[in-house]
Amino acid sequence: MAVGARSGHDEPDKRAGGAFGDDTTGDHVTGDEQAQPPGGGTPGEGDDDTAGGSGRGPKKQRSFWKELPLLVGIALVLALLIKTFLVQAFSIPSESMMNTLQKGDRVLVDKLTPWFGSEPERGEVVVFHDPGGWLEGQQTPTPNVVQKFLSFIGLMPSAEEKDLIKRVIAVGGDTVSCKEGGKVVLNGKALDETAYLYPGSVPCQDSFGPIKVPENRIWVMGDNRQNSLDSRFHQQLPGGGTVSEDEVVGRAVVIAWPVTRWATLPVPDVFDQPGLNHALTAAPVGAAGLAGALPLVLWRRKKLAARHTAA
Repeated sequence: MAVGARSGHDEPDKRAGGAFGDDTTGDHVTGDEQAQPPGGGTPGEGDDDTAGGSGRGPKKQRSFWKELPLLVGIALVLALLIKTFLVQAFSIPSESMMNTLQKGDRVLVDKLTPWFGSEPERGEVVVFHDPGGWLEGQQTPTPNVVQKFLSFIGLMPSAEEKDLIKRVIAVGGDTVSCKEGGKVVLNGKALDETAYLYPGSVPCQDSFGPIKVPENRIWVMGDNRQNSLDSRFHQQLPGGGTVSEDEVVGRAVVIAWPVTRWATLPVPDVFDQPGLNHALTAAPVGAAGLAGALPLVLWRRKKLAARHTAA
C-alpha cells in the first residue's frame, strides 16, 4: 500500500499537465518537456491548440449574419438564370386579351422550349417584343430603379415597356382573312373562336386579307378584338402586320397571380381541326410529285432523241 502511495506521488506533474491524461504507461518526459506544452507557447495554451489549432476539435460554426450575404447572392444568381433560360413573369398592362387575361394578371412565360427549336404555333398566347411602331404614341409605365433591378433578375414581372401579348392566329405559310362581321378564315377554314373571344366581341369589325404570312413570321390578334391593336392595324409597317419569330420571348403557359385566377393557357381545340395544315403540306407534296416525274420526263426526251438520231 505504501509503495502504491509513493508511486502516485512521484508523478504529480504528469497528471496535472494534461499531456497524458490518465495514461500512466506512456514514455517518460523531462521536466522541460512537461513545462513546455506541445506546439510551443506558454503553459495553458495547449488546451486551445488541441481544441482548435490542431484541427482535431469541432470547428466553430459561422454566424447566420455572416452567411446571409452568400445565401442572398446565390438566390439572386439562381433567379437570374431561371428568368433568362426557364420562365419569366409578365404583368398584363391592358384589356386587349380579355377575358382570357385580365388587366393586372401575372403570367409565366416559357422561355426554355425555344432553346430546343420550338416555334410559335397557332392558338398559343405569346409575349413578343415590339416589332417597331406598335406601341408608338401609347403611354407605358416608367419603373423606378428598384423595379428595374428586381425585374432584371426575375423577382418581379418584366418592367420592359416594349413587350406585347397576343394570340397566334396564323404562322408562316398560312393564309388568313376575314370579312366584316364574319369569321376569321385560316387556310380556307372558318374558325369558331367563341371559346376565347371576349363576350360580345366579333371576330373582326373590318375586313382584311387574304394575307399570306411569310415564313418565320406570325399573325397575332387579341381576344378582345374591339380593343386590341394587333396585326390588323399594322399592315402598313414593315412585315405587313406580321411578327418575326425572333421577336417572340416565349409562350404564356399559366396565370400565376392573383391566386383566384390560377389557370393554364392551353391551345383551343379549334386550331386542331382537320384541314388547317393543307396549305403547308401542299407544297411538299407538289415537290415530291415533281421529283418523281422528272426522271420520267428525262427518259422520254432521251428516247425521242434516240429515235430522231436513228431516222
